[in-house]
Amino acid sequence: MLYSLARPLLFSLAPERAHELTLSLLKSSHKMGVMRQVVAAKPITCMGIEFPNPVGLAAGLDKNGAYIDALAGLGFGFIEIGTITPRPQAGNPKPRLFRIPQAKAIINRMGFNNDGVDQLIENVKAAKFKGILGINIGKNADTAVEDAVADYLICLEKVYNYASYITVNISSPNTKNLRSLQSGDALTELLETLKKRQLELAEEHQHYVPLVLKVAPDLTQSDIEFIASQLLEFKIDGLIVTNTTLSREGVEGLPFGDEAGGLSGAPVFEKSTACLAEFSKLLKDQIPLIGVGGILTGEQAVAKQQAGASLVQIYSGMIYTGPSLIKDCVHAMI
Repeated sequence: MLYSLARPLLFSLAPERAHELTLSLLKSSHKMGVMRQVVAAKPITCMGIEFPNPVGLAAGLDKNGAYIDALAGLGFGFIEIGTITPRPQAGNPKPRLFRIPQAKAIINRMGFNNDGVDQLIENVKAAKFKGILGINIGKNADTAVEDAVADYLICLEKVYNYASYITVNISSPNTKNLRSLQSGDALTELLETLKKRQLELAEEHQHYVPLVLKVAPDLTQSDIEFIASQLLEFKIDGLIVTNTTLSREGVEGLPFGDEAGGLSGAPVFEKSTACLAEFSKLLKDQIPLIGVGGILTGEQAVAKQQAGASLVQIYSGMIYTGPSLIKDCVHAMI
């Protein structure tokens, strides 16, 4: 109800300004003890972790982990922050975020804008949140793609003690050549190196933190088959399906529909869910799947579940429907 009143005002602002204002207001409301949503659900165990409910926040909303406590008050079963890179970076030039209300869609080309991994860790340490926290890691834009593994290793090592699970993001379309890491020797090297280091860190800290891969929806059948085989070979703990799409199906001819960047929201639902189902068929429950992409209703969360997802994540859908989407999805899935 409150969000339906606030949305016209937020939509009158530039999208990135509205994003910043929303987070600021949410943080203030949390401090005052209002804007809290209790979502009752049966816990679910996935990747060896007990999640209070199966609906999480996708990475990208809170890139630096500066709003963890406020977001936790909305009733998420888990929160994923990031994408974070070893060094701070400004991201791509503005404007870089576009609403397409007619299609309930968003296009972004943010480009991993963030304050760097060290600042994220300080923010995590300052938070009171004791729930499930995923940390999404990436590479700096000025790191050559052939040197990307080093950036992921830096982030993996630094966030290991602060994350419930760690997501390796190789699927954003807004960092040049990043998606090339989803195929061939590049993927093999990345997964083999990170898995080896994960096991070493687990031994050093006497604590195992699951490693999750996040992939794009714009994959061919052979891409999906190769990625699935690599996940199994290196015993990766989970897979997030999917990131944003480069397709413009569903937004053709609409204002901002031809902007560069990744498309999220309603138009990506079918594509991401089909990708999820294909991975589910190949992986045969050997690796847990997290479904994300285009969820705007509880029924769509259930569709992800039926396609093979143990957990789901939302982000763009909340921009159009508000925080009530969390409760709708949880209640539909249990």
